[in-house]
Amino acid sequence: MRVPRFFSTTSNDMAIDLGTVNTIVYLRGRGIVLNEPSVVAIELIQGLPRLRAFGMEAKLMIGRTPQGTSTVRPMRDGVIADVDIAEQMIKAFIDKAHGGPSRLPRRPDILVCIPSGATQVERRAIRQAGTNAGARRVRLIEEPMAAAIGAGLSINEPIGTMIVDIGGGTTEVAVLSLGNLVHHASARVGGDKMDDAIASSIRRNHNLVIGETTAERIKLEIGIARMPEDGRGLVMPVRGRDQVNGVPREIDICQADIAAPLSDLVDQVVETVLRTLAATEPELAADIHEHGIVMTGGGSLLAGISDALAEATGVPVIIAEDPLTSVAMGAGMALENEAYAGVMIDS
Repeated sequence: MRVPRFFSTTSNDMAIDLGTVNTIVYLRGRGIVLNEPSVVAIELIQGLPRLRAFGMEAKLMIGRTPQGTSTVRPMRDGVIADVDIAEQMIKAFIDKAHGGPSRLPRRPDILVCIPSGATQVERRAIRQAGTNAGARRVRLIEEPMAAAIGAGLSINEPIGTMIVDIGGGTTEVAVLSLGNLVHHASARVGGDKMDDAIASSIRRNHNLVIGETTAERIKLEIGIARMPEDGRGLVMPVRGRDQVNGVPREIDICQADIAAPLSDLVDQVVETVLRTLAATEPELAADIHEHGIVMTGGGSLLAGISDALAEATGVPVIIAEDPLTSVAMGAGMALENEAYAGVMIDS
């Protein structure tokens, strides 16, 4: 296979799934080499911010930092919310992926995944952050396109396919054919909103305040898209701070306690899919009905969400083999394979 001139044969070029919750780095010729939380810990030294920790180390510090240190998520709803901090985080991940800055033979070219609904301002912010973090050149690829490639869909064929990627900050819905996004929609619903809904429900119904890490753990262990059939479902112990007297407390939470707020968010995902299907041409819709809807992203692992989508649309729903890394794998495949060169965005 001939290698496009944009990418050298050296292995320091990379694709980055710069997610709201996690950042995944695919290194050319090596595959996925890094998958860590999109979190940094910043400390003030003589009034100036300095990166103290990033990734998993920084996530473990959430809610536990000393005075003068704070944990920050520079990504919000799939795009950069704080350019300066995002630059530091991206640079740290680039260096870690290569084993340290001293080992870089040259500045890498990078391919960064972006939401399909990202504005020109948001796209420029991502390019700026990548360039300032040390990239020689930055290209972009839309997340649903990368997700479809990573899930093994034949995006270059004259066949309609539908991808639903539920990430940490956004849900990306797209119909693809002949290497293009024919229709796409983006909803600001994802794993973070689910965590917030769980924490709010527990605070409102049980007077217990929990942190975002605990809310995420509840979602992963007993999260459910619809009310359980027995009206209660699985149960797990949860610790937090009593909202009334401020002391630590432990209670049991069942699936029914969090089903309603999660169901509301699932309905928003379903509505986005239905709206996209309604705008889809009949021939493409027929293809989708035959081949099914493919789901990727961490949100696709929520118990019952694929069944809810299948019931609402009347279309079979398939969860990708590795939904958590589909976007990064697809971006990496676009990085390495000339057949996907047309899906990358230069400007």
